[in-house]
Amino acid sequence: MKRRVLITGTGAITPLGVDSRTLLERWAGGRSGIEDGVGRADEFDPADRLTGKEIRRTDRFTQLAIAACQEAVEDAGWDGELPYDPARIGCVIGTGIGGLATIEEQHSALCDRGERSVSALGVPMMMSNAAAGAVAMRHGFTGPNWGVVSACAAGAHAIGTAIRLVESGEADAVVTGGAEAALTPMALAGFARMGATSPTGVSRPFDARRDGFVVGEGAGILVLESEEAAAGRGAEPLGEILGYCATADAYHLTAPDPTGECPARAIAGALEDAGVTPDQVDYVNAHGTSTPLNDRTETQALKLALGDRAGELPVSSLKSAIGHLLGAGGAVEAIATVHALRERIAPPTLNWSEPEEGLDLDYVPGEARPLPEPGDGRPLVGISNSFGFGGHNAVICLAAHPR
Repeated sequence: MKRRVLITGTGAITPLGVDSRTLLERWAGGRSGIEDGVGRADEFDPADRLTGKEIRRTDRFTQLAIAACQEAVEDAGWDGELPYDPARIGCVIGTGIGGLATIEEQHSALCDRGERSVSALGVPMMMSNAAAGAVAMRHGFTGPNWGVVSACAAGAHAIGTAIRLVESGEADAVVTGGAEAALTPMALAGFARMGATSPTGVSRPFDARRDGFVVGEGAGILVLESEEAAAGRGAEPLGEILGYCATADAYHLTAPDPTGECPARAIAGALEDAGVTPDQVDYVNAHGTSTPLNDRTETQALKLALGDRAGELPVSSLKSAIGHLLGAGGAVEAIATVHALRERIAPPTLNWSEPEEGLDLDYVPGEARPLPEPGDGRPLVGISNSFGFGGHNAVICLAAHPR
């Protein structure tokens, strides 16, 4: 029998601030972290959480992961000594691109000044697994450890991998999530050239005026523990991961399959893994990128997977407030989902005002609203969707832990 997986700590660095509670509070209050067409984590100062040596030896995406992890382990009550054998603690962190700023900087140095100007730290700083390695070294986690790279689904895939490690008994706890820092000239130019990003610099998920996503940066880290391990140390969980499923479109490298069938299978599979029916879902944190194709396909997928229940649920997109954090998006959105369920609110989709035919779900326009109490006394349940370039689909089903 698989073990239950509890969320005991969260940490987030985003364009809305430097902790996970602030993330939800500001999003629910209708605040946007997008300025000048990007979602920059302006409140983050690496020196607040990292040593000078760590800063010099890490790319910004790794710095974001380290800082978010520090909040998460403190939130979980992992003060001082680790609560378990270090070999029983894993670390799995996703990213879409990795150390892109380092790649660009080192390539410029090579071209401008020659081979000897390239830093000996260039390769370890640019590696996509650098965040997972750095976090594990900082805290002494010696269990399963690796990075996950699957574009905009990487954070959710990392969490899904961590879920399976805890469920199977291979680890008692896993520190997991995603980190991204791709506000670089090459990334911004590349996304713009392919027509993926918004020329107006506004994120409007599901709105008829949507014209592309806004690139953001940040990190989200969760501490997942088995129910037995958490209970043994008297932990107070924030919530529970009930289910997870991943599928592939196998359709196009960047465009979603317009039928929505494969993301619908991921949604249905996550619910089946959780033992949850569509009628027991209370909230959907949408992938909601603000691109014409994605928002229409996701709406179709929700209808296919949830049936009539899709039209009764609040469906909102955090990307309307912080932009698209790429490989960190799924992790940050899962964190926002569990805190929204705990606070019993559906945060808003900002900038939504003009409907489009066929996009007819409840996208929570305007302002946050209370989530109704389930009639059967169960905890509130939500799903968090993540879909990435390459046709990657990952869906997590979560429940809030009673206060």
